[in-house]
Amino acid sequence: MARTDNRLHCSSSATVLVWLFAATLIGGVPAPAFAEVKPFSANFKARDMTVTGGTLHVRVGGSGPALLLLHGFGDTGDMWQPLAEILVKDHTVIVPDLRGMGLSSHPEGGYEKTSQARDIARILDELKARRISLVTHDIGNMVGYALAAQFPDRVDSWTVMDAPFPGLGTWEQQLLNPRVWHFNFRGPDVERLVAGRERILLDRFYNELSANPAGIDEQTRRHYAALYARPGAIHNALGGQFAAFSKDAEENKALFAKAGKLRMPVLAIGGDHSYGAAMKTEVEAIASNVQGAVIANSGHWIMEEQPQQAIAAITGFLKKEQ
Repeated sequence: MARTDNRLHCSSSATVLVWLFAATLIGGVPAPAFAEVKPFSANFKARDMTVTGGTLHVRVGGSGPALLLLHGFGDTGDMWQPLAEILVKDHTVIVPDLRGMGLSSHPEGGYEKTSQARDIARILDELKARRISLVTHDIGNMVGYALAAQFPDRVDSWTVMDAPFPGLGTWEQQLLNPRVWHFNFRGPDVERLVAGRERILLDRFYNELSANPAGIDEQTRRHYAALYARPGAIHNALGGQFAAFSKDAEENKALFAKAGKLRMPVLAIGGDHSYGAAMKTEVEAIASNVQGAVIANSGHWIMEEQPQQAIAAITGFLKKEQ
């Protein structure tokens, strides 16, 4: 999902500046990644909530202003645990697994991001979360845009991390990048080839789209490989989430033509070995009030590679905007 060729266009001096910028976000040098995926604490309760044609597995904890965290491919809602445990102290934190992913159910249809956003809105209604702050990564960005564009009065702020939006910004250029070969990697023969080899597939993404493959530790790789080996998981990711991108592009163009640029404050975060500062430019195509942050020594997998930098940037933005 990430634009990993960004590093080819950075001079060594620019890289140092990026590193220094990210270091200022946490008041020192970038910290190492956490060692593994950790379970959510007793502050959170998990439930399966009904949506169109299935259920979403949703973790909910805390009280106060509502915060919605949406993950992407190669992860599940588990990726947000380090951030969620901090924010639960003074927020109502809502962390779903997206449709057909993680512990959510595996319906055959409904993977258009506008449809998923409407399902999310129904869940927010059930949880009595009228307004939210939104934090998203990868495919979560796409669902996040569909949510913010369809229900702009419900989103107070949005933090968006390291992935583009179908049909908007530089999307067409992104499709020419050979590193997004997986957008069309689907079908019954593909699924037969991947079955039992999910770890091999995910390792390719972790290795190629990270600043340092060692930053994605063994326990993390095993954890997500097991979740993506669940029946229907690879089918729903490739033949569901990715296959909907063409329809998503059409619907996003229509949404943008109708509503124009989003007006809520947005923080655009990119890894310096992925989108970097270009993520801010990407988001400026769809929103009018955009700030940017670059995470040093990180590729696409920001919450796995440099969680402490990401947490500092996100919590600082939320504190300022709330």
